[in-house]
Amino acid sequence: MKLISWNVNGIRAVASKNAFTWVDEVKPDVLCLQEIKAEAHQIPEPLFQHPFTSKHINSASKKGYSGTMSFSTRMFEKTDTALHIDHTQEGRILEHHFDNIALFNVYFPNGQQSEERLAHKMKFYSDFLAHTEALRKEGKGIIICGDVNTAHREIDLTHPKANEDTSGFLPIERAWIDTLLEKGYIDTFRHIHGDKTECYSWWSYRAGARERNVGWRIDYFFISKELEGQLKDAFILPHIYGSDHCPVGIELEC
Repeated sequence: MKLISWNVNGIRAVASKNAFTWVDEVKPDVLCLQEIKAEAHQIPEPLFQHPFTSKHINSASKKGYSGTMSFSTRMFEKTDTALHIDHTQEGRILEHHFDNIALFNVYFPNGQQSEERLAHKMKFYSDFLAHTEALRKEGKGIIICGDVNTAHREIDLTHPKANEDTSGFLPIERAWIDTLLEKGYIDTFRHIHGDKTECYSWWSYRAGARERNVGWRIDYFFISKELEGQLKDAFILPHIYGSDHCPVGIELEC
């Protein structure tokens, strides 16, 4: 299976740029989108020709904000929106079950707006991990993909020292990823590529940051260690434009 995740920062804007053509070339089995900023009836059709057999949308209650969407070439056994975690109804989670695996398409909150919003982000992190751990105890393998809104290590952004006090690289945010890994989840990109540098998934629109590759790696695929033997590849697709993020993905033997 080839699984790809992309924060599109507005699905209608991406569609207007004809920026989904790569999907027909790459042919993912699962495509997870975040920050779609649209309700179901507002999403342009068709976005691509690749024959997905199912799609799921979780739009935010606030119009033009947040939201997640998943496409798959197979039917999922169950899909949920995990409102006990996303209690503000921002459309941040799609939880899909197949082959004794729980796949999470997640747009994690940003903590830069205020102290209250940072506290909300950290509670979301905590509640989310408690939920995935409960599923692991039931025997589920876990796949987590999406915009985590935190760079984990200094090699995951261009200017770590300048951003030590910026939400997205705060010690408490990075410590949550430490905890995730300690509990037996794998950062698939680092697992495959080690300490390779200058590999980013988000760039500011300002000052030609993307052209200069001044970026952050904040989009991830994590898998629980139970699936480690099935991981075949992990990759970033920085040549795909249309958003301030680029797609990231994995290949998993399922």
